[in-house]
Amino acid sequence: MFGYIRISKPELRVKEYEMYKAVYCSLCRELGRSYGFLSRLTLSYDFTFLAILNMSLKDGCACIEKKRCAFNPLKKCNYCKNEDLSLSSAAAMIMLYYKLKDNIADEKGFKKIGYFMALPFFKGAWKKAKRKYPEIEDIVAEFINEQTKLEKENCSEIDRAADPTAKALAKLFMLCSDDEIERRVLQRLGYCMGRYIYLLDAACDLEADIKSGSYNVLKGTDIKEKAVPQIYFCINEAGKAFELLNIKKYKTILGNIIYLGLEEVLAKAFKPETA
Repeated sequence: MFGYIRISKPELRVKEYEMYKAVYCSLCRELGRSYGFLSRLTLSYDFTFLAILNMSLKDGCACIEKKRCAFNPLKKCNYCKNEDLSLSSAAAMIMLYYKLKDNIADEKGFKKIGYFMALPFFKGAWKKAKRKYPEIEDIVAEFINEQTKLEKENCSEIDRAADPTAKALAKLFMLCSDDEIERRVLQRLGYCMGRYIYLLDAACDLEADIKSGSYNVLKGTDIKEKAVPQIYFCINEAGKAFELLNIKKYKTILGNIIYLGLEEVLAKAFKPETA
């Protein structure tokens, strides 16, 4: 994932923001505890959203405790004591491993060498994560294979190009629940947000991809006409799916991200005349 699923901080109350930070820091701690210190560098807002979504569908209240930050021992942070963050941390590590392999295949020169040298440091974490969650390994491997195939074809159809990312997040979100009806709603939510991420990332990278000659499905299109309306549609549909979920806690935080954060990130990503 790419860090596009963020909160709108000014619209959150202090206690809600502190809870969001507690999940963020707890995920960082879980990554370090399960996969080593370097894995903390993979921490992102996207996987924090996945963690909160997974937690929100479970019974029980979060127990918060203060501990010293691994990066700054002089600082104390809030952590969620009794929440299971293994799903999000495993997804982060598996996604990172395949992202590194993808970058090695796509990049040239020093960047390619850098990614190649980084890969061995995370290979062990990837193996551990896929043992814990083989279903996530299958989801991500299938997503990468489908995306690579479309890029080699130089696919110019936006719907086809965005589909692998959308399907991957749909399947990943479904792992947050065992209830069949709830899983279908999560599937729709994940699909919309996956499509949002793909289109927004393609739009943000368009100028750089044109210069480098890299694949981008939006080449030769008017972003304002083609991409932005579809991104707004994804945001609206994600909101509709979210309303159907039986959220047991953290609803205000999740609603802040879906109703405000997604659109705020979109607005910041483009020049005023584009967005």
